[in-house]
Amino acid sequence: MAAENSNDNTTEKNHPAPPPDPTASIADPAPLGLAAFALTTFVLSVFNAGLLSSDLEPVVLPLALFYGGLAQFAAGMWEFRKANTFGALAFTSYGSFWLSFAAYVQFVVGDLGSDAATATGLYLLAWGIFTAYMTVAATRVNVSVLAVFVALTLTFFLLAIGDLAGSDAIAQTGGWVGIVTAILAWYGSFAGVTNFTYKRTVLPVGPLTPSS
Repeated sequence: MAAENSNDNTTEKNHPAPPPDPTASIADPAPLGLAAFALTTFVLSVFNAGLLSSDLEPVVLPLALFYGGLAQFAAGMWEFRKANTFGALAFTSYGSFWLSFAAYVQFVVGDLGSDAATATGLYLLAWGIFTAYMTVAATRVNVSVLAVFVALTLTFFLLAIGDLAGSDAIAQTGGWVGIVTAILAWYGSFAGVTNFTYKRTVLPVGPLTPSS
C-alpha cells in the first residue's frame, strides 16, 4: 500500500491538477454587447429607412451614448478579461462607434454645411472597412455572429455610398439592411442569455468548426 501511495504522489507531482480558471465566475458579456448594439442600431435604422420623421431622430443620441456606447464598451472590457480577443475588439470598437457617432451628430456635423454628406460618407466607409475584416474573423465564431457581421458590412457600405453619391434610395436601403442587422444581433443576444439561463441549447447559434 505504501508503494502504491508513493506512486500516486509521484503521479500527482508529475501531472499537477490544472489551476482553476480565474474568469469562471465572470458572466458572458456577449449578450449585453449584442443587445446594446442591436437596440441602438434598430432605432437609428428606422430613421435611415425613412419609416419615421427625421424630426424625431435625436432620440437616437441618448441610446448611442449610454446603451450602444457605454454599455457595449463595458462589454468589450469584460471580453478582454475573458481572454476573448474577437469579442473585446468588436464590442469595444462598436461601443466607441456609438460614442463617436453621438459626438459627431451633436458637435460636428452641424458646422460642416454642404460638406456634411461627404464627411459622413467617409466616416461610414471607414467603419465598413473595419467591419469587413472583422467579418473574416467572424467565420470562426458562429453562424449567428457571422450573419450579424455580413449584414452590418452591407449596412455601412450602403449608407456610405448613399451619402457619398447623394442617393436617398441607397441610404434608405442601408436603413432597411440595418434593421435586419439589428434583428440578427437581437437573436444572438436572445440565444446567449436564454441558453445560459436554461442551461441547454434552446436557440441554436450554429457553431463553426475551425479547419484543421
